[in-house]
Amino acid sequence: MILSDQSIRERLRQGNLIIEPLTEEQIQPASVDLRLGTHYLKTDEYLNSFMTLTQEIAYEAFESEEVVIPPQSFLLATTLEKIRLPHDVTAFVEGRSSIGRMGLFIQNAGWVDPGFEGQITLELFNANRLPIKLSAKRRICQLVFARMDREAVNAYRGKYQGQQSAVGSRIYLDTENKQR
Repeated sequence: MILSDQSIRERLRQGNLIIEPLTEEQIQPASVDLRLGTHYLKTDEYLNSFMTLTQEIAYEAFESEEVVIPPQSFLLATTLEKIRLPHDVTAFVEGRSSIGRMGLFIQNAGWVDPGFEGQITLELFNANRLPIKLSAKRRICQLVFARMDREAVNAYRGKYQGQQSAVGSRIYLDTENKQR
């Protein structure tokens, strides 16, 4: 079941759902808008001739109040907000419709597991033929919450738990890579 604005506010008041900082304007009828932070990562094309699932990827990190994403370009960004999900709630990230209509695709692998805590790393792709300029603290995406039928026995404790700022792929830490 998707949480309504009333349920979101109730869980925020109870303190079992945390979104900080948060303004009333961000709470929508069935979601919470999240804002763009100031930390970004881009793949270092000079250190990576290609990427694999088994080796760490080199990124260039930078901080900025504004960023321009060239056409057909990919960039990792972070939300301004830090969140903490209870063990009976999962969430998924959706781009705001108005931004999607500009050709900016926003993901975070789509899903946030129950028990996750930290800032959300966003995957931004400019599908347009024009550069897109973004400003920090603007609403960029929405977080939709779903109550699970039961509390998770094994809430999220994975390799992105507690992340702060944009975090690059850590797929090289997958258990499949340790079996080699």
